[in-house]
Amino acid sequence: MNPVLAIFRRELKSYFLTPVAYVFIVIFLVVANWFGFGFGGLYERGQADLLPFFTFHPWLFLFLVPALSMRLWAEERRSGSIELLMTLPIEPWHAVAGKFLAAWAFTALAILLTFPIWITVNFLGDPDNGVIAASYIGSILTAGGFLAVGNFVSAMTKNQVIAFVVGVLICFVLLVAGYAPVIDAFSGWAPQTLVDGIASLSFLTHFESISKGVVDLRDIFYFAVLIAASLYATTLILGIKQSD
Repeated sequence: MNPVLAIFRRELKSYFLTPVAYVFIVIFLVVANWFGFGFGGLYERGQADLLPFFTFHPWLFLFLVPALSMRLWAEERRSGSIELLMTLPIEPWHAVAGKFLAAWAFTALAILLTFPIWITVNFLGDPDNGVIAASYIGSILTAGGFLAVGNFVSAMTKNQVIAFVVGVLICFVLLVAGYAPVIDAFSGWAPQTLVDGIASLSFLTHFESISKGVVDLRDIFYFAVLIAASLYATTLILGIKQSD
């Protein structure tokens, strides 16, 4: 069996052997719907779309995803099981990729479980389902970006609390880099090239672009590079930690 697939299956199964999976899914579904219907005024807007629902996803991921990713490697290092994992006849990147893909698949499942709201909107009106489908893609890619960063941070420490806090801080910087007030603050004095460069590093910029219904290859490329770079950095960190 492919080593990555073996790790993936083991990790994904482990989520559902503990209350972690069910607590995460319930919290995500409750808070996501609360943001969409409460703050977003999904029904009050009188429009058949899910824009208010997806608008809050990146901000929701800012806390929930690092809470999920903080245990990926920190717990392995704290318990000492990482030594056993690394003695298996696999390459380190197999373990990194397998654990990341399992966490991403689990998070994608939580996102896709919100599909009843999509059905409800279609029942109440005539939404642009292409835009909604693109928003789901953008949401899953954004969650993957958060997870990749959290995966890297988790590999740096055996303390899950530290992994969570640092993960939130790094993801917050990458998120607000594309936030309108931040862009406006730089626009007043910085060259436009620099402003565009800062915005291009943001989760928010690429998520909003996709959620408009346009799945641009540049946005896909951004998330692909971010995830690949984070996983590569995680592999390097684990190699350094193991040699210490």
